Amino acid sequence: MLAALLRAPAPIEENPLVIADIPEPPVGEAEVRIRVRCCGLCHTDLHTVEGELELPKLPVIPGHQIVGNVESLGPSARRFREGDRVGVAWLHRSCGVCRYCRDANENLCDRAEFTGLHADGGYGEFATVDEAFAYAVPSGFTDHQAAPLLCAGVIGYRALRLSETRRGERLGLFGFGGSAHIVIQIARYWGCEVYVFTRSPSHQEHARELGAAWVGRAEDSPPERLRAAIIFAPAGELVLDALRVLDRGGTIALAGLTMTPIPQIDYAKLLYHERKIRSVANATRRDAEELLALAGAIPIRTEVEIFPLAQINQALQKMKRSEIRGAGVIEIVPAAR
Repeated sequence: MLAALLRAPAPIEENPLVIADIPEPPVGEAEVRIRVRCCGLCHTDLHTVEGELELPKLPVIPGHQIVGNVESLGPSARRFREGDRVGVAWLHRSCGVCRYCRDANENLCDRAEFTGLHADGGYGEFATVDEAFAYAVPSGFTDHQAAPLLCAGVIGYRALRLSETRRGERLGLFGFGGSAHIVIQIARYWGCEVYVFTRSPSHQEHARELGAAWVGRAEDSPPERLRAAIIFAPAGELVLDALRVLDRGGTIALAGLTMTPIPQIDYAKLLYHERKIRSVANATRRDAEELLALAGAIPIRTEVEIFPLAQINQALQKMKRSEIRGAGVIEIVPAAR
């Protein structure tokens, strides 16, 4: 099969992903093997490729927003049938027995494995996953539209929940890429007034089209204080910008897997009055199932830019420069033999 392999991390501008012809992965006892149709781009892939995350295996195939069809089943796999359309997300496996898993916090599992990091991901023609960590994809979405839901959507939904946003309240979004353009649709469905902070003129326009009540840059002052905020951009200084406009008792959720250092916080001016800052660490299967159901009910409409597998490095470069409107998706096209 053809796949985009990372043999050694390097800046994405150096084109570190190489298209290689490798054996198809074997299917395990309770696994399904998926013929991949497409896979969404995520900033976590960029952090993986550029070596900002510890890499437990090399070479590795990145990609963790997989949509495809079940091609074969392991001997004890019973949840899906051959031909079923399924999705795979960031959480590849959890131990199921640690205190975090027992408390329904499998996203914090000490032995968790992640797709495209510990296990080969979706930037290839085939991928395997334990059937318990695959998801039925709602029928109302094309493959390309569904792919961003599996991480951008899932982590955005978890961040929205952890921000303690309630229906009808005022929410701020800092950064407006693949995840934020999904979250705003959920927040508007809940009747929230959404303020978007982004420096990109095209992203500002996109936010207005999706119903933002106010759009500006991080240093601007919105007309009202925020009840909650989500920071998607991995820039620690945005925490101070968000605290500056956060109301008393409000919560900031940090949705990124990585972030630059947060500057010193003036406790009296910015953090006092029970303002809260909390990180968002991965997501659970329950988050994914709830988000996929909600996506079909709203319905969420993802905006995607599609790239062929051969342009994987160029697609990630474009994402790094914030030049993708909505979400990027890699289309996996089987090669002629």
